[in-house]
Amino acid sequence: MRLNSTIFRSIALGFVAAFAFSGAASAAEVRVMISGGLAAAYKALVPEFERATGHKVLTAYGPSMGTTANAIPVRLERGEAADVLIMVGYAIDDLARQGKVIAESKIDLVKSPIGVAVKSGAPKPDISNADAVKRALLAAKTIAYSDSASGVYVSTEMFDKLGIKDAMKDKARKIPATPVGEIVAHGDAEIGFQQISELRPVEGIDIVGPLPDELQKITVFSAAIASVSKEPDAGKALIKFLASPAARPEIVKSGMDPIVGAGN
Repeated sequence: MRLNSTIFRSIALGFVAAFAFSGAASAAEVRVMISGGLAAAYKALVPEFERATGHKVLTAYGPSMGTTANAIPVRLERGEAADVLIMVGYAIDDLARQGKVIAESKIDLVKSPIGVAVKSGAPKPDISNADAVKRALLAAKTIAYSDSASGVYVSTEMFDKLGIKDAMKDKARKIPATPVGEIVAHGDAEIGFQQISELRPVEGIDIVGPLPDELQKITVFSAAIASVSKEPDAGKALIKFLASPAARPEIVKSGMDPIVGAGN
């Protein structure tokens, strides 16, 4: 099975390479801005893309939204170069409306659930249903959530839905730029919320599990070509590979669900 998987991926990468060079006479430098949700799978897949196509991928990491210096909209606003943007889908739509993204180039890549984490070895709270999550949050002394899509949902919708918004004011805080898992690992928050794919790479935490269905908010991460792109063909080749069946095992491994048919 492992051999068949390797052969399959090699064949798929061959098609990507052919696609890449059909629109480009030589190897290119592809500049990517990517948020944390897809980063773990992306880091594993990019070397394969580079070997197959000869392109060099240069990556800048930052949140899909917010006002921190490395947030993708802020990077674009100050004129940083970019060919490919990989981030929360609705944030790409916002950039398209601002003329910073080629709207028709957008491809939805994955669906990503929100997870709950605690420090390694700490008792794992019951999160089996909405009432259990409510009890866990009321009992916790400190709570952390991200400044991106999952945190926006947790702080503006989920707390309201649970009827605990006022109770959370003094103990739940937004974490700008830094992975929430790191805050939990350092003991600065008892409970952390973020996309499971962003929690998994962090050492020193235990992932309790995804939010229960009645509280879950699935985030779609998408890719698109930036309007300022100097290498759109190579950028499209990278997006095509990330949306291909060859990329799916790494995407699933990182805790996300590939969107079948993306890019077709």
